[in-house]
Amino acid sequence: MLPLYDAHQHFQFEALTPYRAAIDADLRDIGLKCAVVNGTGEEEWPVVAALARQYDWILPSYGVHPWDSGNRSPHWQTALRRQLEADPTAGVGEIGLDRWIIEGIRPDDPRIAGLRVAPLEEQVEVFSWQLALATELNRAASIHCVQAFGALLDVLGVAKLPDRGFLLHCYSGPAEMVGQFAALGAYFSFNGSFLGRLPGEKTRSGKKDFLHTYTLIPADRLLVETDAPATPLPLSHEKYSLHTPADGERPNHPANLLATYQALAEIRKVSIEKLAAQVEFNFQRLFQNR
Repeated sequence: MLPLYDAHQHFQFEALTPYRAAIDADLRDIGLKCAVVNGTGEEEWPVVAALARQYDWILPSYGVHPWDSGNRSPHWQTALRRQLEADPTAGVGEIGLDRWIIEGIRPDDPRIAGLRVAPLEEQVEVFSWQLALATELNRAASIHCVQAFGALLDVLGVAKLPDRGFLLHCYSGPAEMVGQFAALGAYFSFNGSFLGRLPGEKTRSGKKDFLHTYTLIPADRLLVETDAPATPLPLSHEKYSLHTPADGERPNHPANLLATYQALAEIRKVSIEKLAAQVEFNFQRLFQNR
């Protein structure tokens, strides 16, 4: 059985809650060794911590996501430091920058109902503080970036960064920037939503370019993720499914990690055994200090 590692997911999200026992069994069946489960806001951190105590494959990570930056409490910095100091294995994330939520999202999108959307300058402030904390504690930082890669490079280019490196999860930036980010210590995680889709399914713009980008990423900086329950694979690749709510998007089952590995091995023209061995080494070096 191949050793599999999920560099980024959200087991605490409500869409997965009713299925936790079944998902746990499926993940053990496919050979999951470890998955980074990211808390995106203060209310999620104790939930992630409790799940990490219950499931031995969870590596917790705590941060304030750019979507939540405008709704943080006055004491968020103290709370985050306390959460991280309580668990020396935990990472910092999900943190980052997102210009799309400022300029691209529809005002009536239910995902921002009740949220105060932070402007980019405020996101940079929140992100930079968390990055500095990750550096101080030498924890892996899991970074979200959408339509803000220039701003992200600007921040990373002047910041002190964790010696162990940082993850650009679901990297969708320009191929030309891979070398610049890698030189700063970046790892890049491949997400199955980049794959082609069947007729009638929603298509991620520029997906073919993303696939090409993942042929260029250095092997020693490559990771694999599901982002479950977000970013489902196309139906043509999906091996595990969950119930789709009538008013919601089809959730991604975390056990589709294996199908994501299989697809990436084909894209990079290597055996899945070779890919799995390299990803295991990369994951342990970034997240487990091995």
